[in-house]
Amino acid sequence: MARGRSDVRLVPTSPTAPGVPAAPGVWDVPPPARATAPPAAAELLAQARQALVEAAALDAPHERFATAHLAALRTAAAVLAARGRPETTARRRHRIRSAWEILPEVVPELAEWSALFAAGAARRARAEAGIASAAGEREADELLRAAAMFLRLVERGLVLQTRLPAVPAQPARGHGRVG
Repeated sequence: MARGRSDVRLVPTSPTAPGVPAAPGVWDVPPPARATAPPAAAELLAQARQALVEAAALDAPHERFATAHLAALRTAAAVLAARGRPETTARRRHRIRSAWEILPEVVPELAEWSALFAAGAARRARAEAGIASAAGEREADELLRAAAMFLRLVERGLVLQTRLPAVPAQPARGHGRVG
């Protein structure tokens, strides 16, 4: 059934896909006007956003799935471009590792996102090979929403990280006291 993709919002207001990590309700905020992420990371984020736009316009679910997954991969690459560090041991340097394996080491807060997208990597490979049964409508739409949330989270994180000084954690006031 061919239909337009206008029913898929690129910037969801809440995570509705099963298995999508919980996120604060900031997804309805448009991206920052000026990102201050390093140039390589900013370019990868722009490519990821464009891939999401392209994915939303695709009618074939397997193509939409593959393109949305690629957008998530570019988003992860942006994080690694901004915060990555070189491998420290010769053994690790010579072993090929996926972005989904490295990302939680660099930014542990993104471990759930890495697991979510790593689980879809084999499906993306089948979809890119033209196997239409690789993803259905629901899987493609859920991945598109998840990739959009992941991109938004990373955009905000990279911009805030480069604009604002780190604030030390302070204990909550007034909680747990009997007055």
